[in-house]
Amino acid sequence: MKHLITLCLMACLCCPALRAGGQVFFKTMPCKLLQGITEREYTLYLPEGYDTDTTQTYPVLYLLHGGNCANSDWETQGGLSHLADSLIACGAMEKMIIACPEANKNNMIWFNAGHWKYEDFFFQEFMPYIESAYRVKKGKAYRSVAGYSMGGGASVVYGVRHPDLFNVVYGMSSYLRSQYLEFLKDDPSAPWRQQLVDDHNPILTFSNGSDADVKAWRTVRWFIDCGDKDFTYDANIDLIAALRQKQIPYELRIKAGGHDWNYWHPALRDALIYVSSQLPRQHE
Repeated sequence: MKHLITLCLMACLCCPALRAGGQVFFKTMPCKLLQGITEREYTLYLPEGYDTDTTQTYPVLYLLHGGNCANSDWETQGGLSHLADSLIACGAMEKMIIACPEANKNNMIWFNAGHWKYEDFFFQEFMPYIESAYRVKKGKAYRSVAGYSMGGGASVVYGVRHPDLFNVVYGMSSYLRSQYLEFLKDDPSAPWRQQLVDDHNPILTFSNGSDADVKAWRTVRWFIDCGDKDFTYDANIDLIAALRQKQIPYELRIKAGGHDWNYWHPALRDALIYVSSQLPRQHE
């Protein structure tokens, strides 16, 4: 069976004739909570049929990008639309809306800082905007979050802080605690950014969680995906240890690879398939 599924996925990815016609848009939305910003960019994937059947509603996946990257990278670097169309055509993925917010422009951070309330923006402006402007199915069971690198770390933190909102949290090469990063050495904003990462360290949050916290976290499907040569490997393994300590169910995949799109492209495929597999069955 596994062999047949692999052949099906290969056929869908290689044969343009089998691809459905989803659409990707590079858009902006109104913004009030980010200092000095009136409009904010985002990338949106709408599956084939969205425009023709106006009664259909869809699950939503929020995809968070990495440090010094952009919302558009999911499409331009990760091939989001081609991948999603192919997986839908194969039956390996449910049709869904995929929303990719921007968190690099102006200030690269996914969390609240004194002058930059990004987490407030995400939960109070971005999510409500997406789920009112587009036909999103309502409720936790139909909402998931995933990301790579700093976006992967933010996905885990968002799931930790808001377990009532997300069905699946899928972290790819998640940046979970501060580490030396060469590209930040000449960045004057790097110290506060690294401090914010440490302030929101989900490994410590899991380890120090109360019984009530653990009960809530067990309602989330946690998936940790990291390369064996990735500089975030040790932190991701420590995250798994914290989950195991609290007996919180999880999925873990360690595959060959590093911290780059050679790893994240197949990780995105796995994330789309896994998120789809965890949706409520249509007949239930």
